Formats: sequence, C-alpha cells, structure tokens
Amino acid sequence: MNDTGAAQAAAINSPRRVLFASLIGTTIEFFDFYIYATAAVLVFPKLFFPASDPASATLQSLATFAIAFFARPVGSALFGHFGDRIGRKATLVAALLTMGLSTVIIGLLPTYATIGVLAPLGLALCRFGQGLGLGGEWGGAILLATENAPPGQRAWYGMFPQLGAPLGFICSGGIFLLLSELLSDTQFFAWGWRIPFIASSLLVLMGLYVRLKISETPAFQKALDREERVRVPMLTVFRAHPKALLLGTLIAVATFVLFYLMTVFALAWGTTALGYPRQQFLMIQLFGILFFALTIPFSAKFADRHGRRRTLLWVTAGIAAFGFVLAPLFGAGLAGVLVTLALGLSLMGLTYGPLGTILSELFPTAVRYTGASLTFNLAGIVGASLAPYIATYLAKTYGLQFVGYYLSAAALLTFAALWFTHETKDAQIG
Repeated sequence: MNDTGAAQAAAINSPRRVLFASLIGTTIEFFDFYIYATAAVLVFPKLFFPASDPASATLQSLATFAIAFFARPVGSALFGHFGDRIGRKATLVAALLTMGLSTVIIGLLPTYATIGVLAPLGLALCRFGQGLGLGGEWGGAILLATENAPPGQRAWYGMFPQLGAPLGFICSGGIFLLLSELLSDTQFFAWGWRIPFIASSLLVLMGLYVRLKISETPAFQKALDREERVRVPMLTVFRAHPKALLLGTLIAVATFVLFYLMTVFALAWGTTALGYPRQQFLMIQLFGILFFALTIPFSAKFADRHGRRRTLLWVTAGIAAFGFVLAPLFGAGLAGVLVTLALGLSLMGLTYGPLGTILSELFPTAVRYTGASLTFNLAGIVGASLAPYIATYLAKTYGLQFVGYYLSAAALLTFAALWFTHETKDAQIG
C-alpha cells in the first residue's frame, strides 16, 4: 500500500473505534486470565487436586497458575512474528481466539473425582493456552492504540489497553462475588464456578466483531511501504536490541510483583491466615481495584507531559517504600487491609498507565510487536509467575514482613533499569 493507502487506513480507524477495540480486547483477555487466578485460589485446590492435603493442593494449584507466565513469551514470539510480518489486526484476532477457546474448555473440564490425574493435566494445558493467547494480545493492543495516536498523546492512547486489566478484574471478581451470593457452597463447587469460564465465549464473540472492523495501523503500513519487515523478528530483537529487551523486561518486573501480591497472594492469605470469608475479601479487592483503574489515566497524562522515565522513576520509588509498610498495614485489621489494597493498587495504576507505551517505544516498527510483547511477558516470568508461591512461602516461613521486602527488592531492580533507560517521550514510532 502506498502513502495514500496508509492515510486512508488512518482515516478509517477513528479514535473512538481504535480505543474501544484496544480496550475491549484486553478487558476480555484479562477477564479470562483473572477468573483463572480467582479459581486457582478458591476452586481448583478442592476440585482438581487430591483432597488429602489442602495446603499441598493450594500450592499445586498456584503452580498451574504460574504456567501461563511461561507460555506468554512463547505467545509473544509466535504472535509477535505474525504481528510484525503480516499485521496487527489479523494477529490480534488469532490471539483473542486462542485465549477464548482455552478459557471455555476449562469450564467444561471434568474434575479430579471423575478422571483423576488427567484433570490437573487438562487444567495445566488450558492454562498454557491462556498464557499463549495473552502473550500475543497485550502487545498488539498496545500497538493498535499507540500507532494510531496523534502527536503528544501516545501515553494517553496507550493507557486504554491498560485499563483492560482493572476492568477485567472487576468483571471477574464481580461475577465470582455474585455467584457466591446467589448459590450455596454446594451449588458453587458443583457447577457454579464453571459459569464465568463458559460465559466468556459471549465476550470473545463481541471482541472478535469489534476487532474485525478495524484497519491496519498507519505505522505498520508505512513499514510495509518502506519494505522494513524482517524475516524472523524475534531473532532480530535478540541480536540487534538486547539492551532494550533486558531493560524493558526489568522495567516491568516491579509492576508484576506488586499486582500479584495485591490480588492472588492477598486473596489466598486473607481467606486463610487472616480468616476473612470469601465474599467479604472479594468485595475488599474490588474496592482496591477501583483505585487501580482511577490512577491509570492520571499517570498516562503525567507521562505525556513530563516523560515516561521520570513518571516511572517516582512511582517505582513509592513501590519500594510501600514494601516496608505492607506487613504492618495488612495485619492491622479490616481498616489496615483496605488501606493496603487501596495504596498498593493505586501504585499499580500509576506504574501500569505508561508501561505499555514505554515498552513499545523502545523498539522500531519492524520488530515492535515482538519486542514489546517479549519484554512484558518475560517480566511476567520473573515478576509474576511464582510471586504468589514465593510470597506464600516467605509469609509462612519468615513472616509477612518478608513479603514486603520481596516487593521492595523487585522495585529496586526496576528503578535501576529505569535509571539506565533513555527517555522515549519524543521517539518516532511511524
């Protein structure tokens, strides 16, 4: 396509359509991802693993939760390859289908009581599929937004896919809370838990409809016109952009650790060690997630005005400080738990808002899908895959304060990476 064709594509992709398409896809993907995270704490230990040792079953369930984070870089490489070679649109559709089918199948799986060891194996396989799909979804959604953004608004546009995370969590937490209110425990564990997984098929169909209505991004069209495509984008990223890959991965580590401590670990610890009922703690988490959603736009605006690096340096310092007060706050009764989640998830929103934008700006157009996706999902392995497991072990073995130290250490690692990263606010991405 020539420059005229690229201009037409840009005209077709109205801001409203672009932002909605990027938001709806990540909302669906994160909804699917989070209903697994919630079920991994509340449901799967009881239904998909031997019931003789509840503590061991919980750890095994959290281990299947971690599988997705190891699948996500595979999804980054796979979908990133086609996203950089064929285009953003078709790849986003394929990623959404992969995630959606994996989620629906989880809702149809027989339990351990029915098929024995095949149950957790099937669960692990579907979890891998979820990770594969999300590994391809996130980067494409970020590029769909940022590569269509007008000058000076890339962080603002890049914020919309990021909003999919809190919205997906609110939807997933809300549906589990609703089911807990409407169904007895017997009904919930017999069949009620399956409803969110199977119902996600309707959301996927809506997301596919919206995605099929968009056109290719102007930046990718220009790359095609200039014949900038590379044969194997992942190899090019590792060979030509190793520094950006390493720094980008470390930049996202604290974000992942913080989020999964505030969600999966907090839910597990709150409903066991602290003794909160399931419904009550889900309500508390939904309260905290509101702060996550509200602070994302604020940080995006700040990043467009003052720069991504400066914004993230200040927020990361705040995360490191928060680690030292996490334990005394979280153990200080209901008020302390509310403050912990509100503060922690506010910091999460502040770091998450500009994160997708800075990661995408570290790479040129020809490998941007692959590069941004790899950094984000490699950080998921380092910062999130084992975070609930590590935090649970630290809390039980050494005390809750060591969970805070773990978070502070992750923040210091991210702060160092940001310190050695150049400002990308004025980078050319088209």
